[in-house]
Amino acid sequence: MSILTIKNLTVGEGVPKIIVPLVGSTDESILQEAELVREMEPDVIEWRVDTYENVEDIHAVKEMTAKLRTVFKEELILFTFRSHKEGGKKEISDEYYTELNQAAITTKNIDLVDVELFNEERVLQAILAAAKENGVYVIMSNHDFFKTPAKEEIVARLRKMQEYGADIPKMAVMPQSVHDVMTLLDATNTMKTQYADRPIITMSMGGTGVISRLAGEVFGSAFTFAAGKEASAPGQIPVAELRTVLDILHKSM
Repeated sequence: MSILTIKNLTVGEGVPKIIVPLVGSTDESILQEAELVREMEPDVIEWRVDTYENVEDIHAVKEMTAKLRTVFKEELILFTFRSHKEGGKKEISDEYYTELNQAAITTKNIDLVDVELFNEERVLQAILAAAKENGVYVIMSNHDFFKTPAKEEIVARLRKMQEYGADIPKMAVMPQSVHDVMTLLDATNTMKTQYADRPIITMSMGGTGVISRLAGEVFGSAFTFAAGKEASAPGQIPVAELRTVLDILHKSM
């Protein structure tokens, strides 16, 4: 698995990099949350634009990316519209999903964009092309909030993302047992050691899966998500607690 350098951040070696989401709904709440999160010193800020009340106003979205860039001058910004079917707050058409992501990309105020694997191929290709043209890195993702697929299926989905040309494949699953967590970790290690030629992100959600958010350096996940003002997914823990555990594990390796 090779490393990836985005601006001043090297991904794919050492301590997993910490991503913290912004989940406010109004301009004011997002900017207040941004100031709070900036003090936590995460590596990447994820703007969960599906929680934004003006998400269907392209101009407002573009203006907010500019405002966030004034807050986060050095940190990487990840733009994410999480679809309703994968745990997001809103449902939009394929056409608008494409337009929204392309608009954010062309502002050049973001560094990464999240694109969900289970979209129409034309949607994926359009967003991938815009990202490549504008120097924005693509995290291609899939989230299963109900179960943990078989190891072979997890690996197959991650490999499919890699084949599409995603810079960072991402898979998040929901465990129903400790065995499910072990399945996710085993799949992560297999992907890392046998197939991945770029950094990957994996996690098992909820309380049972918390270990997967902590042990990325061991099994192969290059990023981990922490809670900022609020969590954006089950199992996220506060930044300070997460960083302490990541550092302990790193020093032991």
